[in-house]
Amino acid sequence: MSFDPFDFKNTLPIINEDSEFFPLMSSEDEEEMNNEQTPEVLSILPLRNTVLFPGVVIPITVGRDKSIKLIRDANKGKRMIGVVAQQDVAIEDPTFNQLNKVGTVALIIKMLQMPDGNTTVILQGKKRFLLIEEVQSEPYLKAIVEPFKEIKPKEDKEFKAMVSSIKDMAMNIIQLSPNIPSEAGIAIRNIESTSFLINFISSNMNADMAAKQRLLEVANLRERTKLVLEHLTLDLQMLELKNQIQSKVRVDLDKQQRDYFLNQQLKTIQEELGGNSPDLEIEDLRKRGIKKKWGKEIKDHFNKELEKLARTNPAAADYSVQINYLELLLDLPWNEFTKDNFDLKRAQKVLDKDHFGLDKVKQRIIEYLAVLKLKHDMKAPILCLVGPPGVGKTSLGKSIAKALGRKYVRMALGGIRDEAEIRGHRKTYIGAMPGRIIQAIKKAGAANPVFILDEIDKVGNDFRGDPSSALLEVLDPEQNSTFYDHYVEVDFDLSNVMFIATANSLSTIQPALLDRMEVIDVNGYTIEEKIEIAKQHLVPKQREAHGLKTKDVTLKNDVLEKLIEDYTRESGVRALEKKIGSVVRGVAKEIAMDGIHTPLVTKKEVEKILGAPIYDKDLYEGNEVAGVVTGLAWTSVGGDILFIEASLSPGKGRLTLTGNLGDVMKESTTIALAYLRAHAKDFNINPKLFDQWDVHVHVPAGATPKDGPSAGITMLTALTSAFTQRKVKPHLAMTGEITLRGRVLPVGGIKEKILAAKRANIKEIILCKSNQKDILEIKEDYIKDLKFHYITDMKEVITMALLEQKVNNPLDLTPKEDLNPVMN
Repeated sequence: MSFDPFDFKNTLPIINEDSEFFPLMSSEDEEEMNNEQTPEVLSILPLRNTVLFPGVVIPITVGRDKSIKLIRDANKGKRMIGVVAQQDVAIEDPTFNQLNKVGTVALIIKMLQMPDGNTTVILQGKKRFLLIEEVQSEPYLKAIVEPFKEIKPKEDKEFKAMVSSIKDMAMNIIQLSPNIPSEAGIAIRNIESTSFLINFISSNMNADMAAKQRLLEVANLRERTKLVLEHLTLDLQMLELKNQIQSKVRVDLDKQQRDYFLNQQLKTIQEELGGNSPDLEIEDLRKRGIKKKWGKEIKDHFNKELEKLARTNPAAADYSVQINYLELLLDLPWNEFTKDNFDLKRAQKVLDKDHFGLDKVKQRIIEYLAVLKLKHDMKAPILCLVGPPGVGKTSLGKSIAKALGRKYVRMALGGIRDEAEIRGHRKTYIGAMPGRIIQAIKKAGAANPVFILDEIDKVGNDFRGDPSSALLEVLDPEQNSTFYDHYVEVDFDLSNVMFIATANSLSTIQPALLDRMEVIDVNGYTIEEKIEIAKQHLVPKQREAHGLKTKDVTLKNDVLEKLIEDYTRESGVRALEKKIGSVVRGVAKEIAMDGIHTPLVTKKEVEKILGAPIYDKDLYEGNEVAGVVTGLAWTSVGGDILFIEASLSPGKGRLTLTGNLGDVMKESTTIALAYLRAHAKDFNINPKLFDQWDVHVHVPAGATPKDGPSAGITMLTALTSAFTQRKVKPHLAMTGEITLRGRVLPVGGIKEKILAAKRANIKEIILCKSNQKDILEIKEDYIKDLKFHYITDMKEVITMALLEQKVNNPLDLTPKEDLNPVMN
């Protein structure tokens, strides 16, 4: 409702023109007003934006020339005019047909000339009328009218309840609305007439002109009362909702003002105590940002996030998150590089000093450094060093960083299963942080470190994602210039980082990831290489670690060789270092207890400290019996030798395989036996023997799983030796895959197998001719005592491997006599 001061003061039909206060209309006054005769012809005053109800007093500012003329003429006469709302408020000079048909007879109470020149007239509604016919249009509108009869209802309980509800709602609206003066409530409480109360509230309630005109045209007072009640109910609900919203906003503002006041006090206390206030923190971040060497895109992003921090309440949880994020951006080395040392001779010396051997890796690093010296914007290579444990793959990264003059960082990938470890978490998560790639770059403090991705073959995956797939972007030179970390939210350039991955096996690395890396095999060491590594690196390291000096302990070559052969069985030198550490600790104990000790450690002292030898020096078991052949195998710790034992016993030609063999190895035995059956005459074997003798093939040790195709020619040789009873040449080993056609195919792991053969005192080795290229890559010093036989056909293997001398007489067709060569 929107009451006007005039409305509750001037509401009587009989009014003194000079009075300042008009009492409210009583029931007698209303009855007297209704009994007055309505003139047949009335001057019609169109109203543009209001509706006049009977008994209600309203002020009207008159602006139209016709209206001013009408008011002045009427004011000189009986002061009685007709007031009608026009249908379209936009029409400046409405005609008779553009007016509503129901209006109100009005009495001019007072006409005022305002200081601004406008004329204001105070009107009081008398009674409704109906427009019948236009009489004149100039100088103003006149029309014939007739009374509009109002139907008064029977004042039953329902009607009285509706009127009472309207009065209560009107009082509530006055209390809830700050714009309505309290005097309006007094006026409503003092209104006695039901009809006037409805008219008074209809005139002042918050409704548009069309709704008020519809109320004016309702003849039945009961129906009009219902409509007013509906309008007031809606008005009250809207007002209550508005007050609820304003109250809530006011509470929020009060809380913000309180927080602001407390923060200002906190800032003052921090400044008094010498701490940094939030404003000082932001200014410090801004100054650090100015000094950074980042590009425009990163700079704009930083400034945007800094402005966001400035708008954040320091007491809010997001404030510390935003501070941490901005500090990470400042700590990252954007376009900050260490200067590479292009002294190639120095780099070669550093690599040779730190690591013995590993020539391929060293050569590749020197090549990269040479090209970088000529072409400064070359992208860094992504290397993958593959080899058994303990050969120095990880420690080589430090040497490369030292040789290049770069920072060194290492990231262990073993067991990582969450993709967020690589790409980071989004800031929206509680406890979010960047991925380990970004963390390592931040730790390095330079955008071009040597970055070791250790144990890349041991990356796992589960429901949280596949980290190896996330590494595809990191290890792709075409993509890693725009590496996106979920936490950082902007691209970081990794193209200058020299990534070096290490792995023990390529089989578990995702093919797409493997394709992005340059694979370099790091093979096991020979005994000679291990001795040199021990002398140059391991012994001095252990001496220093145990507080001894060079004069306190000395290990000669023969002692180191004993440690290598009798106490270790590996491709690398990790176990060797532990044994040397045990020896040095034994010496340190003697020095600490007695103070007297001979610096030179002997073999006897080694056995005294370490105990009896763990491994036999010579694993080769000789050729005393037929059917036993030495094969070569590759393991995760390097090469090894194994023995294939074939035994015959009377039976029906069954084949039995033992020794924890895999499917591929079993198939190799089946192929060898099938080939031998098909070519029995070529080897002077009676074909009927295969149906009268059972074959048992065993590969020690039984608890160790074995698989792979490389034992094919070894299986064939063992079976042929058993059936022909011809012994195998002494100190001979072999490796190669076979086919049913009799071809010998190449196999892998040649260097590891050759080194294992040499450790086992093997003198001759049979290989596929295609593996000759692998032998050429091995240093000549390591294979000078070995003789190699390169073959392409399985018959060549038998010719080279078996002696003419037989253990027993050749097997005949009589199965009664046990001629089992192994059991003889």
